[in-house]
Amino acid sequence: MKITIIQADLYWENVERNRNHLYHLIKEFATGSDIVLLPEMFTTGFTMKSKDFAESLNGPSHKWMKDLANEMKLAISGSLIIKEKGKYYNRLLFVEPGEKTWHYDKRHLFRMGDEDKHFNQGSDQVLINYRNIKIFPLICYDLRFPVWSRNKDGFDLLCYHSNWPASRDYVWKNLLKARAIENQCYVAGINRVGSDGEGVKYIGNSLLVDPKGKIISDLGNEENVETVTIDTESLEKFRKKFPVWKDADKFKIE
Repeated sequence: MKITIIQADLYWENVERNRNHLYHLIKEFATGSDIVLLPEMFTTGFTMKSKDFAESLNGPSHKWMKDLANEMKLAISGSLIIKEKGKYYNRLLFVEPGEKTWHYDKRHLFRMGDEDKHFNQGSDQVLINYRNIKIFPLICYDLRFPVWSRNKDGFDLLCYHSNWPASRDYVWKNLLKARAIENQCYVAGINRVGSDGEGVKYIGNSLLVDPKGKIISDLGNEENVETVTIDTESLEKFRKKFPVWKDADKFKIE
């Protein structure tokens, strides 16, 4: 399975410019990939103007994702602001070629940035089955909550689509490795670079981490795109040889 991570410098609250920029990056660098992973709020940056920038499901940005997925014959995953039934969500869309779409609404809203005042909390997890791989998508602040990230269903790839600030880069790297080790899976952390309209700086360091916690891809601190192949056969062999999951505690999320 070939995974392409797009570590972009997002244009603040400029939906069309971001879509155009990402389109060219995907067209140039993602040919032959199976999945393209985009940062959190890839159309706007991490804005709290949910009412100003919300789109409906099947709106322009969702249509853009569907058209590009069909054109490139790959899946595209990233979050944007979606309004549904009068509520506003930081919603991840995973769009397959053929227009099938999975979605996940961010559960852990970043209260230190007032996200909880401008968005509604999600309540449901989603396990995506795509081209014989199980994918569990989450968003940014979810990374800090290991119970929500726990591998109960045997997923192979855990993704955190993020706008993670430079000031907490040490936490970012170490939590991504921890989530990979404790869940015995590949973990992708997709981050942005540059600065947003609130003056927050981002230095990227998007990572792909293997199930033993080894970093197999680090996109550095500049705008970058990298395609990495993950090996699910070796993952299964590792899980059978060292079946930590059999001794995991049972729990219930409320």
